[in-house]
Amino acid sequence: MSWILFIIVLIISFVIVRIGAIAFQMTGLEWSLAKFQSLSCFTGTGFTTREAELITGNKQRRRIASVLMVLGNAGLVMMIATFANSLSPQQAIRRRLTEPMLPFSVPPYLVQWVNLLIIIVAVVVIYKVFTNPRFSKKLTNFLRKKVIKKEIFTPASFEELMLATEGYGVTKIDIRAGSPVLDKTLSESQLRSHDITVLAITRREKTIPNPSANTKIILGDALMCFGKLENIRNRICMTS
Repeated sequence: MSWILFIIVLIISFVIVRIGAIAFQMTGLEWSLAKFQSLSCFTGTGFTTREAELITGNKQRRRIASVLMVLGNAGLVMMIATFANSLSPQQAIRRRLTEPMLPFSVPPYLVQWVNLLIIIVAVVVIYKVFTNPRFSKKLTNFLRKKVIKKEIFTPASFEELMLATEGYGVTKIDIRAGSPVLDKTLSESQLRSHDITVLAITRREKTIPNPSANTKIILGDALMCFGKLENIRNRICMTS
């Protein structure tokens, strides 16, 4: 039935937007901004000039945005078509909807309204499910693992603030569970031996500038580092 296809397309659209947000985050965008950018690209609603520069100035983000825009347009056309078809008074559709799928028969003149009610209820339920914090977190973690496993994007959450020559730059790194430097002091992490200098640590909205060698790195810290970005990614972001 057309309304079933509409529901399937709607669910797939939610999943695609979440995958797009994960992809944007992996290129260095903050999570809330990544979600907004993904939804904006998929729906074609656009964003401000400054936010657009974050996308157009990065090759990988441009590719992600392009895919989201194409899929968004295709999904919108399909949803409009299936929605219109589900409300069509064609006798064939009426017969299919009044037979095996429902536990009761529906008079032909009520078929369109039954379809509309089903679609409205489905949209509300799907929206509630996908915006539920617990479900959203589990779905995001599941999709992130799949994306990282496929190696589609570099699995590092960081914001490139300044790029220097030969791959060197200043980068902000969020310390997460599984980071090789978690619960180690700067001295124990041996970052300096890999040509990485920690300029500052942000901890619970407090900044520790020029941290000492015995400063311990804990979960949730944000490290402002200077060094070769590839080394930073491998020594701090990657799980051991």
